[in-house]
Amino acid sequence: MTGNHLLPITTSRLLIRPFIDSDFDAIHAALNSAFGDMPTEERREWLQWSIANEIALARLWQPPYGDRAIVRRDTNEVIGSVGLMPAYGPFERLPSFQQRLAAPDSTHFTSEMGMYWGVHESQRCQGYAAEAAQALMDAMFQQHNLQRIIATTDYDNEGSMGVMRKIGMTIERNPEPEPPWFQIVGVKFNPR
Repeated sequence: MTGNHLLPITTSRLLIRPFIDSDFDAIHAALNSAFGDMPTEERREWLQWSIANEIALARLWQPPYGDRAIVRRDTNEVIGSVGLMPAYGPFERLPSFQQRLAAPDSTHFTSEMGMYWGVHESQRCQGYAAEAAQALMDAMFQQHNLQRIIATTDYDNEGSMGVMRKIGMTIERNPEPEPPWFQIVGVKFNPR
């Protein structure tokens, strides 16, 4: 593969790698558990898109957006997904962004590199989501020299906020009630 590709990442317990066709049953169950049921055909379309997206973005020298499988190394079981996406919102409202701007303007929306994760409920509370998120964040800071990475969640999603804390993100609340998807934002700046 050419371009701006993200290599598979290995931690002490996990392998984070691109999805393959044979991951379907495991990832369908994991993502249904993490985010709610999706019809089988829609999930198949998503998996095919995820596989093609990985290849296409690398060939186009685009950021390595998309989903990657979280695989337990001891069992070779796909237990969830971690990935990167464009995150769109009024980030300049947040204190950590305002501190770095010469003239903050909280009315404009900007795009940031967002990270997300989801792990099957049977695999939660074992640190897998944080381990996968930390490994992906480190790879983006080291291999791709990313300035910062963000993650968003709802006010009541204590599990995601716990992962954010474990990986060293600063957790900030949107001071405005809108937009509805922009409630809690975790921010981590590249330490280099």
